Amino acid sequence: MDMNQYLEVFIEESKEHLQMCSEQLLELEKNPNDLSIVNDIFRAAHTLKGMSATMGYEDLANLTHKMENVLDAIRNEQITLQPETFDTLFLAVDDLEAMVYSIAEGGEGKRDVKDVVEKLLLIEKGESLIPTAVSEVAAASAVLEPEIVNSEYDEFEITVLQQSQDQGFNSYELKISLREDCLLKAARVFMVFEVLEKIGEVIKSNPPVEQLEEEQFDHSFSVTIVTKESVEDVQKKVMKVSEVDRVQVHTIDFEHLRTPVPVEEQEPVVTTVATEQTKKEEKKQAPVKSNSSKTIRVNIERLDILMNLFEELVIDRGRLDQISRDLDNQELHETVERMSRVTSDLQTIVLNMRMVPVETVFNRFPKMVRQLARDLNKQVDLQIVGAETELDRTVIDEIGDPLVHLLRNAMDHGIERPEVRLANGKPEEGKILLKAYHSGNHVFIEIEDDGAGINRERVLNKAIANGILSKEAAATLTDKQVYELILASGFSTAEKISDVSGRGVGLDVVKNTIESLGGNVTIDSKEGAGSVFLIQLPLTLSIISVMLVEIQKEKYAIPLSSIIETAIIKKEDIMNAHNQQVIDFRGKVLPLLFLKDIFEVPEFGKEDEFLSVVIVRKGDKMAGLVVDSFIGQLEVVLKSLGDYLNTAFAISGATILGDGQVALIIDCNALIN
Repeated sequence: MDMNQYLEVFIEESKEHLQMCSEQLLELEKNPNDLSIVNDIFRAAHTLKGMSATMGYEDLANLTHKMENVLDAIRNEQITLQPETFDTLFLAVDDLEAMVYSIAEGGEGKRDVKDVVEKLLLIEKGESLIPTAVSEVAAASAVLEPEIVNSEYDEFEITVLQQSQDQGFNSYELKISLREDCLLKAARVFMVFEVLEKIGEVIKSNPPVEQLEEEQFDHSFSVTIVTKESVEDVQKKVMKVSEVDRVQVHTIDFEHLRTPVPVEEQEPVVTTVATEQTKKEEKKQAPVKSNSSKTIRVNIERLDILMNLFEELVIDRGRLDQISRDLDNQELHETVERMSRVTSDLQTIVLNMRMVPVETVFNRFPKMVRQLARDLNKQVDLQIVGAETELDRTVIDEIGDPLVHLLRNAMDHGIERPEVRLANGKPEEGKILLKAYHSGNHVFIEIEDDGAGINRERVLNKAIANGILSKEAAATLTDKQVYELILASGFSTAEKISDVSGRGVGLDVVKNTIESLGGNVTIDSKEGAGSVFLIQLPLTLSIISVMLVEIQKEKYAIPLSSIIETAIIKKEDIMNAHNQQVIDFRGKVLPLLFLKDIFEVPEFGKEDEFLSVVIVRKGDKMAGLVVDSFIGQLEVVLKSLGDYLNTAFAISGATILGDGQVALIIDCNALIN
C-alpha cells in the first residue's frame, strides 16, 4: 500500500497530538494529582504510536511506546511524579516533534534518542517495585512476563508441540486483540499470520482460520506457534501490525496438556434467543453514532488560489458598478446591487476560511517559557488570554518569531530573580500575561510582565554611548520615545552576552516584521512595576476598506482603519509652530501634511479657500492629511507594488478601481513617523 497519500494527514494529526501532550504535561505539572490529565496524554501518545507504526516510522513508534509505558505506570499509581519525570517527558515530546518535522521535510524521522530512552526505562523500572494490577492498556504496550497456560489440543497438535520442545523450540500461545474501530479485521489477521509464519510455525488458531477469514469473531483471537524467538521479540513484532490493540504471550504448560472434553461429558450450554420484537426495541434504544465529519482539511494553496480568484471578482464588481452608474440603466443597476450583496457574503465566507486562531501560535510558548525559566533560575507563570482570537493566516505565519523575541525579552530583562523580587516586596513567582483581542478592524496582542520595568536613564545612556542620539536630544524625549529606543537595531542593555539576549538582535526584528504587516508596536512601562508591549495588527492583508481621495487629478486610497474623521477647514485656520503648519483640532495641535507636496503631484487649477483634511492616527500620534476632495468609501484589493517600487515613500500598495485606473494606497504610519 502506498502510504505517501496519507503522509500530509499523518503529519498534521501528529502535530496536533504532540501539542496536546505538551499542553497537558504543563497542566499536569500544576495539578499532579489529577489523573484524568494523564489519561488525556496517554490517549494522545497511544494514537500517535499507532499512526506511526501504520506509516512505518518505527523510531517514532518505539519512543512513543516507551513514553506510553511511563504514562501508564503514572495513571495506575505505580510510580510517583517527580520533577525529573516531567523533564524527561518534555524531552521525549521534543524529540518526537523533531522526528515529525524531519518527516515533514522529507526525512525518515530518524533521531538519536538513546539518552531519553534510558531515562524513560529507569523511570519505568519503578513500576515493578509496586505490585499493582496491570490495566488492559498496559498489557497492550508492555511485554508481559511469560505465564503458564493450559489449552485444549488434539493428539496430533500435542505431538507436534512436544517434538518442537525436544528440538529446542519455544511454544507460545498468543492472545491478540484488535482495536474496536478496526474495519478490515480479516486483513489484519492475514498480516498477523504473515508475521508469525516468518518467525516460526503456526500450530493452531482459535477461532479456526476459516472463521477468521470470514470475520466470524469479535475483536480477539488466539494463535499457538512454535518458534526460536523470545517472548519479547514475538510480542514486539506482532505489535507492529497496525490496528493491533494488545498482544499477550503465554508459555504452554506441557505437563498438563489435555485433549478436548468429549461432547457427552460437557455441561449443557444455555442460550437465549432474542425475538425479532426484542431486537427492534434494542435497536431503538441503542444510541446511533454518526461517522460523518463536519470538517475537512483543505490545502492552504487551494485557499490562496480561491482568494486570488475572489480578488479579481471584487475588481470586476467595482468595474460593473461604475458602468451601471455611467449608463444609468435601472435593471443593470439592480443586478449589480444584488451581485454586490452576494459577493459581500462570499467575501465574508472566504476571509473567515482563512482566519486561524492565534492559539496555533500561542500553544508553543508555555513549554518555551517553562524551559527558559529553568535556564535562568527564575519562577514564571505564563497566563494566556484570548487564544481563540482569529487572524488571517498570512499574518499568523509571520507573528511567531516577534512574539518569541518579546517573551524572551520579558523573561530575561523583565522578570527578576526570586531573591530580588522578595527583596522588593514582590512574590517569588513572576507573571507574564499574553493576551489577544479584537478591536475594530484590528487584532491587538499584549505581552505584559510584572518585572523590573524599563530603566529610562540606563536606556538613554546606552543610546548616547552607541551614537543613536545626542545628550541634547535625549533631554527632550518623552518616556514613550525613550522606550521605543530599545526597538533600534543593535540596541541592548544586557551587560553580557548570553544564549538568551545581549546581541542586540530581536526587538528590531519585532518592529520590522510588525510594520511590514501594516501594524505597529507601542511600549509602556513603569520602573519596578513591569512593562507592556502592545502589538496592533490588521485582521487581513488582502481586502481592505479605504476612503478614496483626490489630489489634483490623481486618486489615492487611505485605509479606514487609520482614519479618525474628515474635516473641512479654512486656510486662515492654519497656524505655524516650530516651522510646521498645524491646526487646532478639538483642543489638540495637529501637524498638517500636504499630500500634493509629499507625492509631488502636478498642479492643475487654483487652490480653494477651504481645505479637505483627513485626520489619521498611529498609536497616540495624530496628523491631518490635506487632500483636494473626498470621493467615498470603497472595499479594494491590496496589491503589492513589486520589487522595483518597494522603496516608494509612504505607499503600501496599489489597487485597481472600477474604471480601470490604479490608485495608490497611502501608508499613514510612515507619514506620521
